[in-house]
Amino acid sequence: MLRHIRLRFACLALALLFPATAGLAQSTNEPASPLSAETSAALSILIATQTGVPVSTTHAITGAIVGVGATRRLSAVRWGVAGRIVWAWVLTIPSAAAVAALTWVVLHRLVGA
Repeated sequence: MLRHIRLRFACLALALLFPATAGLAQSTNEPASPLSAETSAALSILIATQTGVPVSTTHAITGAIVGVGATRRLSAVRWGVAGRIVWAWVLTIPSAAAVAALTWVVLHRLVGA
């Protein structure tokens, strides 16, 4: 339960710090677009959860926002922003692995296990 509360606060903090990448800079939205994006992301997450597939909620909502923007016209999506987000996703796992390995080495030498 505490983990979910921390996750919600982290998501809120990120949305407040980076509002442009939370959808506003990705596509031009009309009033029905946010509902469509949230609904499709929720369904995607529900299906993935029910089938046991690990899924990122951030990836789901970002893909839904891009998809809704692309339904109007492809030029409604700001592909430069979407591309930067994809690169961030690609680099996250190797970067986190490198930081974890470096942290382990430093702590291993300090503690001497």
